Amino acid sequence: MQIETKLPKVGTTIFSVMSQLAVEHKAVNLGQGFPDFEPPEALRDAVTRAMAEGRNQYAPGIGLPTLREQIALKTERMYGHKLSADTEVTVTSGATEALFAAIAAVVRTGDEVIVFDPAYDSYEPAIELQGARAVHIPLQAPTFAVDWQRVRDAVTPKTRMILVNSPHNPTGAVLSAADLDELADIVRDTEIVVLSDEVYEHIVYDGAKHESVLRHAELAARSIVVSSFGKTYHCTGWKVGYAVAPKALSAEFRKVHQYLTFCTFHPAQVAFAEFMASTPEHYLELPAFYQAKRDRFRELIKPSRFTLLDVPGGYFQLVDYSAISNKDDVAFCEWMVKEGGVAAIPLTPFYDKAPGTHLLRLCFAKSDATMDAAAERLCKL
Repeated sequence: MQIETKLPKVGTTIFSVMSQLAVEHKAVNLGQGFPDFEPPEALRDAVTRAMAEGRNQYAPGIGLPTLREQIALKTERMYGHKLSADTEVTVTSGATEALFAAIAAVVRTGDEVIVFDPAYDSYEPAIELQGARAVHIPLQAPTFAVDWQRVRDAVTPKTRMILVNSPHNPTGAVLSAADLDELADIVRDTEIVVLSDEVYEHIVYDGAKHESVLRHAELAARSIVVSSFGKTYHCTGWKVGYAVAPKALSAEFRKVHQYLTFCTFHPAQVAFAEFMASTPEHYLELPAFYQAKRDRFRELIKPSRFTLLDVPGGYFQLVDYSAISNKDDVAFCEWMVKEGGVAAIPLTPFYDKAPGTHLLRLCFAKSDATMDAAAERLCKL
C-alpha cells in the first residue's frame, strides 16, 4: 500500500533530535525550551488536591468557568481589554493545539497565510494541512524587526491570515505599539484574521511592557490571541493554554477544538483558577525573575568566543558562532553536542529559505547549576 504524505517536508522536529542527542552524549540541554525547575509548590499542591477531590473526569469543552473568569480578569487587568468569559475565552490542550485550531477554523484551501521567518515550526504544517500556503517574510537581522512594506507587498486577495509572534521565538524580538499600528493599517477594510502567538507575554525585559494585540482595539476585533500556562507557570508538560477571540471567531475556533481535543486536563484547570486568584503576583514578577536569569547567563558566557545578540523578551539567547567555526548551523549543533557537551537549536529549521547566518538558540530557563555547567563547556569551545 502506497501512502502519499500530506506533509512531505516534515520529519522529526529539530527539538526532539537535539534532545535525543543530548541524552546520548550526556550533554547539558539548552536546546528544547523548557524550564528544568519546578512550578510553584502551591500550584502543584492544588493539582494534587483537585485529583484527590475527584476532579478527574471530563472538564467542560471550552474550559472550567472559574478558569475562564480568571483569564478574563487578567486580560482586562493587563491589557485593558474586557472579555466575555462565556463567549470569548477557550481553554486548550497547550498553545500548539490552540494555534492549530485557530488556523483550521478560518483558513481554507487555496488561502495564503503570512508568517515571519524565523518562524516556530508548527505554523507551516498546520497551514499546509488546510490546503493553504504559507507566505514567508524574513525578519530583519540583527534586531529581527518586521519590514511592514514587505508585508503590504505580500498581501493578495488570497491572504486570509497574518500570523505574528511576540515575544518572538526564537529571536526574542518584541513588537512595539507602532508595529501594531502598522499591522492594523494593513488589515483594515479586509477580511484578514490576525493570529497572535503570545505565549511569552509575561517575559519581557528592561521595563518594557508587552504590546499585546489585545491592547489595540481595532486588532482585538479581528484577532485570535494564544497564550500558554506552561510558559507562565513553568509547567510545559501539563500542556494547558488558551485562546482569546471575539465571539464570532471564538465560535468557529470552538467548532474545531471540540473535535480536536474536546477538553483539557481537568485537575490542572482547577489549580490554575485557584492559583491565578490567590497569587496574581506570579505573572507580574515573571519579567524580573527571567531577567535575572538572562543577565546571569549572558555574564557567564561573555568570556566565550560566541557573540551574544540582544534579548528583549522570551527565554532564549541567540549567539553567533562565526569566531569558532564555518560549519553550517545544523552541523555545528551536532558537533557541539557531541564534542562540546552542550545541546542548542540551530536557526535553519525555523526558515523557509535560511539566510546562512551562524546563529544558535540557547535556552536560559534553567537552574543556576545547569547554566553554570553549560557555560563552563561553552567557554572552552
